Amino acid sequence: MISGIEILETVKMIKEHHLDIRTVTMGISLTEAISDSAEATAKKVYDKITFSAGKLVSVADKIADMYGIPIVNKRVSVTPISIVGAASRGFEKIALAMDRAASEIGIDFIGGYSALVQKGISDSERAFLDSVPEVLHSTQKVCSSVNVASTRAGINMEAVACAGKIMKRAAYLTRERDGIGAAKFVAFANAVEDNPFMAGAFHGVGEADRVINVGVSGPGVVKTALESVGDGDLSVVGEVIKRTAFKITRVGQLVARKAAELLDASFGIVDLSLAPTPAVGDSVARILEEIGLERVGAHGTTAALMLLNDAVKKGGIMASQHVGGLSGAFIPVSEDEGMISAAETGALRLEKLEAMTAVCSVGLDMIAVPGDTSEEIISAIIADEAAIGVVNNKTTAVRLIPVYGKGVGERAEFGGLLGSAPIMAVNPLSPAKLISRGGRIAAPVHANKN
Repeated sequence: MISGIEILETVKMIKEHHLDIRTVTMGISLTEAISDSAEATAKKVYDKITFSAGKLVSVADKIADMYGIPIVNKRVSVTPISIVGAASRGFEKIALAMDRAASEIGIDFIGGYSALVQKGISDSERAFLDSVPEVLHSTQKVCSSVNVASTRAGINMEAVACAGKIMKRAAYLTRERDGIGAAKFVAFANAVEDNPFMAGAFHGVGEADRVINVGVSGPGVVKTALESVGDGDLSVVGEVIKRTAFKITRVGQLVARKAAELLDASFGIVDLSLAPTPAVGDSVARILEEIGLERVGAHGTTAALMLLNDAVKKGGIMASQHVGGLSGAFIPVSEDEGMISAAETGALRLEKLEAMTAVCSVGLDMIAVPGDTSEEIISAIIADEAAIGVVNNKTTAVRLIPVYGKGVGERAEFGGLLGSAPIMAVNPLSPAKLISRGGRIAAPVHANKN
């Protein structure tokens, strides 16, 4: 049970400190839609999504009114389409069916135009990967991801090269909108099957038929709690973050269970990630500065982020038996007012962001780079990030947006939760020979656990 004091605390968090349910995401299995006809598969995909998630938006709105908790996004994730469309090879038709279904039921995004190619790429998966840039251009709500590495398999460098080409091509096709197509695509190492956040959400093959996963966010709540610490040591700081994360996760647990009940779906997980928005007062960067940094990017930033991420996870795990997804602190540059400010002043650089990804929940996220950045450099950035994930047995990801016609110091505008970003400098030295070698970087020795 939630006490009266907790209820009052939660109301204050919502009204004053930007606490919200960032997303209610329904995961839907599409395995029963598989057929050898592209048209038949597309129709079954559309029917399954609209039938299963037809009430998702209305139920989420009802819960928001019931509890007074803002629910910012309503989303759907589906079985990786590289699997669903393998027999028919009608990937583009399936993507259009997904987009129509998303518009029909009124959700914000649909994820799962995805492939898991961490160890090898089949012929049908090559066809799928070739389709991704055009799909991101021709659809409005479809999001895509590719898992190029895992601790168990190592890094598939052919897949890494493909991912670099996809980012570059998707950005080019949407160059009139500052490359927003690339903002709907992410390359992963160690992708998880129950992630409710876009662009990387997909419904894992080990999941139930219909599952509700909820993502909670409250950077403003954590920062406000830390303002009361004063000169307390870092043990005190960690304890305050942990207790605050516990309260935030309780809210997510409440919403997730109610949504699953009303939608006749299984309750999956609560993802307790601190996901920022461009709004002032809703920034992960400002939490790190409250811990004791003059500006994010200063020496000590990685240590402060480690403290934050670990304390968030510990508090959340105490609040729910089913914590999952990515869970921790996100550092998307374009979506965080403090990160944007630090990047604009030169305090935060790409190399420092890469170091931070070793201890945060995702990776290099929503970073705008010059439009003339080569495919090979983009692929090499993905490879570096995958190496961090593989060696540390954690999820890492890359979502870069090459912005055509713009250079370092200019700004890309994406709108909404995606925000805007200063275009950051990239090391111009060529990794072309490394990327062209192909093959696989073997799994680390500690992957051999059996």
